[in-house]
Amino acid sequence: MNPAVYFMDARSDSADTSLIAKAITVFDAAGLDELVTPGDVVAIKVHCGEWNSSAYLRPVYARALADRIKELGGRPFVCDTTTLTYGPYASRATELDLLTTAERNGYTSATLGCPFISADGYVGTSDFRVDIPEGYLLKEAYVAQAIAAADVLITLTHFKGHGMGVIGGALKNLGIGAQSKRGKFNVHMGGHPLYGVGAAVEFKPEKFKGKEGDPDWKLLEDCCPFGLFKVTDDDKLEWDREKCVTCLGCLGVMNPRGIFTPNQSTFDATDAAIADAALGVVKAVGRDKVGFVTVAVDVSPKCDCAGFSDVPIVPHLGVFASKDPVAIDQACVDAAQHAPGIPGSLSEEMGVDEPGERKFDLAGAAIEGLSEQTTINTGVVIGLGSRDHELIHVQPAGAARFQFPPDPRPTGQKFAKLFEKIPPFPRELYDGQGYNRLPEVDLDAVKPHDGPTVSAHSYAPYHGDGTQHPATNGQERNVWHPGEEATPGVDGD
Repeated sequence: MNPAVYFMDARSDSADTSLIAKAITVFDAAGLDELVTPGDVVAIKVHCGEWNSSAYLRPVYARALADRIKELGGRPFVCDTTTLTYGPYASRATELDLLTTAERNGYTSATLGCPFISADGYVGTSDFRVDIPEGYLLKEAYVAQAIAAADVLITLTHFKGHGMGVIGGALKNLGIGAQSKRGKFNVHMGGHPLYGVGAAVEFKPEKFKGKEGDPDWKLLEDCCPFGLFKVTDDDKLEWDREKCVTCLGCLGVMNPRGIFTPNQSTFDATDAAIADAALGVVKAVGRDKVGFVTVAVDVSPKCDCAGFSDVPIVPHLGVFASKDPVAIDQACVDAAQHAPGIPGSLSEEMGVDEPGERKFDLAGAAIEGLSEQTTINTGVVIGLGSRDHELIHVQPAGAARFQFPPDPRPTGQKFAKLFEKIPPFPRELYDGQGYNRLPEVDLDAVKPHDGPTVSAHSYAPYHGDGTQHPATNGQERNVWHPGEEATPGVDGD
């Protein structure tokens, strides 16, 4: 029997069809509420967004899930992990930087209603090693310790593109995002004799223009946290490539200068390894204790780990939930494939904006030749999940389910005494009308798309019979000001 993926589209016209409400509705429909028993510590894994990225999920999604988990008797925490350096100006590579960035992006205990933590500690070495003999490429994974220690894991994912992973879905959220820093080196092929950057990349030091020709030459040395690049006194660029651990801090510095030519094998190997590492997380927590909620909105072409967010490549797709990470990623990829591309986005620029076109191979990948299916297919091979799935359209749960929970009383009960004590409407003024306003104006005059039909000089409010309002026919209006004694009936007549 194929695994089920529960789905609600992105359209909203009521409280129970808001995207927040839909995230909770599919959570329950998929049976993820059944994963939580009273007293369980529940990790909610998110991507909190890089510094100055903007497409990451709003914290309210995590807050809504945390509230639901507390209703079920669970004790939630929201988490992300430290990253590799990825570039010379990383903003989440230590716990201090991660928490600083997360708070700037709105991920705080105040907004979430529960703690936000760095799941792999200050440097990223707080982890739990898992054997994965089933792995296609990796045979071990290093899972962030707080995630491995949790009783239940809810993987809350923003579906989007990814430069190296091609898609950023549930598998990537676990296979990279739930790994410790030590685990990320593993997934990114650090030290691998064939697929690692040190082994695979084509190094062209002759492309270095020298200190005079490259004002930012010092960055060539400073991009590597292990000090493996050196510019010599005679303007030669040296690289101790045998010691490279694929931290990826150099790619954004070397590639634009032509000093590096990336090797596709590094990317392909990483994409396969993501599925292996995701399996490691599932094994660490327990296959029957991991659930997935994916919000496919603001489908940016690159990951939230970039310090920017481009125009989404497809419209909002909706929200998905499942107990199968492979199936939920496939469902998202299918939805994006059948959606039209957004005009002016990278999908249009790359010529994949027609419904039916695969979007991420060209609009997501950093280099040509990668496949949006590599990680998903690897997940199938290693037994992590199934591409074949049943997509179940979920109906709204009803408005009563999502009324304002802090005070569920209807407004008549809630405000009658309050408004009697502190009246918000000044009914004692202007014959009970409350405010100094004209009885009627020509509203049609200010509606035309090519501009108003009356000018500022000729304008005068009018009565229904076309006569000019006396109070504005060159006469000064009698206006009540705060602090003055109220004059009932004064409205300019």
